[in-house]
Amino acid sequence: MRTREAGEVFGPRMTLFADVLSVGLATSVACLPLVTAPAALSTACAVLRGAGQDRPVTAGRYAVLLRQRLRAGDLLAGAVALGGLLLFAADLALAGAGLPGAPLFAVTAAVIGACAAVVGLRACARPESLTDWRTAVRGAARDAVADVGGSGLVLLAVATAALCAWMLLPLAFLAPGPLTLALTAVDVRRSAAVSPQ
Repeated sequence: MRTREAGEVFGPRMTLFADVLSVGLATSVACLPLVTAPAALSTACAVLRGAGQDRPVTAGRYAVLLRQRLRAGDLLAGAVALGGLLLFAADLALAGAGLPGAPLFAVTAAVIGACAAVVGLRACARPESLTDWRTAVRGAARDAVADVGGSGLVLLAVATAALCAWMLLPLAFLAPGPLTLALTAVDVRRSAAVSPQ
């Protein structure tokens, strides 16, 4: 990181934090149609990954990249994610209705849902998600198993974003920024660990 210039009020870390929040707000807006959520998160991760390569991290760059992304494969990924979320909600509703074996079913559904969320979010953070979702999901599944610590960090990031949104509803619109920053950091950490020295 560069040092603070003379007369500069905020340092580079504060600038990156502001950029993360602006990308998070743009991601929230892009996620509103729901089927665009995977493409929106993937694009945010790509924009934030660019910070390490001296590319601008701005909502404008995010919007330009997102416009190039909304193709049939991205919308299909969003439909699959939305369908999985609806199925998970229906399973939990059935477990809450008092079916026999409901507590065990609810725990099993929660574990499966958490694993699916980790793989899906790690897939959004992978660079392959920009062009090929299948490759990204396969790589994310391998990473989720091989890097259990990173998967735990992803779950912790999701829990933190959900808690912030629950405590103060307007934070829900900013939460995707720090969440995508965490997803990108976990992916970069994993890539650095497996790349040859």
